[in-house]
Amino acid sequence: MSISARISYVQHSDILEEPGPAPRPAPRVLPRTRRLAGLVLAVAALALLTLALTAAADALSLEGDVLLYLLVVVAVALVGGLLVALPAAVAAALLINFYFVPPLHTLDVADGEQALALGVFVAVAAAVSGAVEVAARRARAAELARAEAETLAALAGSELDEDDSLQAILDRARRTFGMESVALLAREHSGEEWSVAERAGWGPPEHEAPLRFDVPIGRTLRLVGRGPALFAEDQRVLQAFAAAAGTAVEGRRLTAQAREARTLALADRQRTALLAAVGHDLRTPLAGIKAAVSSLRQTDVEWDAEQRDALLATIEDSADRLDAVVANLLDASRLQAGALSVKAAPVALDEVVGAAVLAVPGAAERVEVEVPDDLPLVLADAGLLERVLANLLDNALRHGGGDGAIQITASAGAESAKLAVIDNGPGVPPEQREQLFTPFRHADDRDPRSGLGLGLSVARGFAEAMGGGLAADHSAGGGLTMRLRLPLAR
Repeated sequence: MSISARISYVQHSDILEEPGPAPRPAPRVLPRTRRLAGLVLAVAALALLTLALTAAADALSLEGDVLLYLLVVVAVALVGGLLVALPAAVAAALLINFYFVPPLHTLDVADGEQALALGVFVAVAAAVSGAVEVAARRARAAELARAEAETLAALAGSELDEDDSLQAILDRARRTFGMESVALLAREHSGEEWSVAERAGWGPPEHEAPLRFDVPIGRTLRLVGRGPALFAEDQRVLQAFAAAAGTAVEGRRLTAQAREARTLALADRQRTALLAAVGHDLRTPLAGIKAAVSSLRQTDVEWDAEQRDALLATIEDSADRLDAVVANLLDASRLQAGALSVKAAPVALDEVVGAAVLAVPGAAERVEVEVPDDLPLVLADAGLLERVLANLLDNALRHGGGDGAIQITASAGAESAKLAVIDNGPGVPPEQREQLFTPFRHADDRDPRSGLGLGLSVARGFAEAMGGGLAADHSAGGGLTMRLRLPLAR
């Protein structure tokens, strides 16, 4: 492949992928095939021209014959270069002398001027061939320089801060130099064994071609390639690839550090939000329990049965609130750690809905259930599904508009069942609904009943773990509707 062909290959490498290595480019000197082609052209063209001119001996003058032979020599120089054109020029001079210079069919020259003319012919042919060779060399050098410039520009313009930039650089180097594989070797400290950090190519190491280049990048990185031999003019571009690979590694390291910093910052914000929310969600029920217990322990006050039952009910309600907060915190930590265990099995929606209504304090008096008992079974974890519904009901009861009724409806389609928990409260603007599922954030942070903001986050996490989904929508009569989707059991 010529230099210009390699340029085209590199420029279109993102579009035309080849399964194997790219063919090698031509060196600065002409390859053997070009010289052989020039030699064949010289033999064939000189023979045919000689036959044609001898057949029409009186058609042209000697000067015309000389110009035709000169044209053949120039053509040979274009194809095979100077080393082939010089012997062709000498052979042409001998043919002219033998066939067209008196005495004919001998190498003697009767006229001194004709001998001078033959000498000038050889000199002119050599000069023209040399000029053609120099022009060809400069053209090839210019093409190589353009190839290097375009490759360097492509490397300079790469998005080196992206995760896949290193792989892209190695793959571009492999295809540019026609390597079987190009790899980046790395080690942590001097003296350690080198290991492959990134690789582009194929084939196990024991079957690979010889190592053709090994470029160090600092003390901890090396760029190596296996395949055909490189040319001296490839070294500059190779160094550019090595520098780009090192920059990509540094960019990847900085990106990882930035991500880690963002993760730590997010964790810090969540801890701060958790501490702020716990100050309300844990201390409020604890304060109720402590006040009720302190009242019951007073010896100077006589409590009748109704007052004692009210204080005990306060203790029980506050304990339930503490239990719900702690359960949501534990569930959120399980979801974040990926330690949630899901045991999916066919489940009847009406049974789980009934259990959830009974488990949530105050739900039995306000919730209207419209779940047909003949719905297809869903594939879910019964315990997790009950927790999902309990959290949705708790959210609807706290934010559903005073003593208004809460509705639960369900229907089934071809692939999934859909359940809706509908309240008629103030609702949530569309742009704020997704915040409902973010831990420690709320659609209205000024609402003291908002709590930790974990209930809906845990509910969505459980729903997705069971292969379903949870989304917030508006209610037809005003308010908020939580739509739960679960896959049907097969």
